[in-house]
Amino acid sequence: MTRLKTTMVIAALALTGCASFVAPSYSPDYATVDKLKTVPLRPVAVGEFQPRSPEAAVNKVTLRGAALAPASGTFAEYLENALRADLTELKLLDTKSDTRIDATLLKNVMDVAGINTGEGYMDVKLVVSQRGRPVHEKVYSVKTQFESSFAGAVAIPKGQTEYPRLVRTLLQAVYADPAFIAALKP
Repeated sequence: MTRLKTTMVIAALALTGCASFVAPSYSPDYATVDKLKTVPLRPVAVGEFQPRSPEAAVNKVTLRGAALAPASGTFAEYLENALRADLTELKLLDTKSDTRIDATLLKNVMDVAGINTGEGYMDVKLVVSQRGRPVHEKVYSVKTQFESSFAGAVAIPKGQTEYPRLVRTLLQAVYADPAFIAALKP
């Protein structure tokens, strides 16, 4: 085998199952947050975001065999921290509030197998409770698409950088739901 072929094989292995990637940090969508600031909403506590186990299927994301992981914790915790960031920006996060948001991550996929297009899928069951009683319960489902490539060296990092947008899109869907907003009104 020539030196070039050996180098290419090693590079291909590094870009598949042997490599792991870290999902970039989430940052709020300020246009959405600013829009929410115009609506009177009650303070909210963030409760349990499940599943917490790193072994749960939704907490294992792969990009053509390469592992994608949050900087710390699980993807359920990544979503929880994203919601906390938005609520902090809105000045609504209150750990002592009797209104609480809990969620269960049901689907969490970054698909970079396409030739030109990648896709992200996320389903989350979200529950808003007041004084321990559920007042809003719904499964939110979103899909994102992004430009990708047949080449793994392009597709895998692209899937990595698109993960926060998938989470942002999910949270935008939640915030755009009139029933969710009604559950948070004073």
